[in-house]
Amino acid sequence: MYPPELVSPMKEDLTSAGFEELTTAMEVDKAINEVSGTTLLVINSVCGCAAANARPAAKISATHSKKPDHLVTVFAGVDKEAVDQARKYMLPYPPSSPSMALFKDGKLVHFIERHHIEGRPAELIAENLQMAYDEFC
Repeated sequence: MYPPELVSPMKEDLTSAGFEELTTAMEVDKAINEVSGTTLLVINSVCGCAAANARPAAKISATHSKKPDHLVTVFAGVDKEAVDQARKYMLPYPPSSPSMALFKDGKLVHFIERHHIEGRPAELIAENLQMAYDEFC
């Protein structure tokens, strides 16, 4: 587990842009199952090689004309219960941090794994999400 003072700025990077922070399994269940429409769930992480582009990509994507109804985030290495629960909804994909999942009415419809984030500019990752928004939102 990472110390709160280390991850606080990384969490705030998304929450200040309108992402709701989920810290429990129950909050994840509610965000996925008890809301209608579309939800983008970002598994945030400390990893500088991928997360440094994932967070800006998520924020850029949310400025698109079509966007998810709900924006939520969990933090790997911090919110273990919430991350473990989120990953259950992302099966059959293996655990990946960071990663981004788009759900429509509780069903996973688009997923971006770490290896699709790592080494790619934020704009390209955001474009990938925005194409999914055009299709599902």
